[in-house]
Amino acid sequence: MTAEKLPDWVFPPPGGFTADDLDRIPDLPPHTELIDGSLVFVSPQKSFHALVLDLLVHALRGFAPKDLRVRREMTIVLDKTNRPEPDLTVLHERAVPNAGHGETSYRAEDVVLAVEVVSPESADRDRERKPLLYARAGIPHFWLVERTEIGRPVVHTYELDRLGHAYELTGIHHDRLKVSAPYTIDIDLTEIDRM
Repeated sequence: MTAEKLPDWVFPPPGGFTADDLDRIPDLPPHTELIDGSLVFVSPQKSFHALVLDLLVHALRGFAPKDLRVRREMTIVLDKTNRPEPDLTVLHERAVPNAGHGETSYRAEDVVLAVEVVSPESADRDRERKPLLYARAGIPHFWLVERTEIGRPVVHTYELDRLGHAYELTGIHHDRLKVSAPYTIDIDLTEIDRM
């Protein structure tokens, strides 16, 4: 019986990994996140998750003003030890280079909205840790998408409080997501039944 050597990245350095490490570590699994200096790996995506992302990406892009861009599953550098990967991000156009599209992450100050679709294996991170990190980084808007018993999305919308320390709930949207911030958006969430 031969023992296979584990990759060096399995063993965190003293003090944990840094946001820059994600770009330097070879052969990391796709969609690896950095939370509190630790690498976090994602489970295979379920159909509901993929369909919700398709629905939201299409609508968010369709309603977006010309100075905003929508990205799916890109990491955000929040600080030295946190580089999570929201399911969707709306960011300022200035964050997107004119050519190349070679970026692997964006800066928190460029993000207008972070969206997390809750998965059973990441529920605690999506509901508790990530919103706290996004708020501390000053991301003005956050959406948390859950799955109802009938398989439809329900979207909880949040806005950063006046002090910029935590999110305040601004709405719970079941069949229709209609908001005026971060920009005017009107999404028929029942459309997922026809996808």
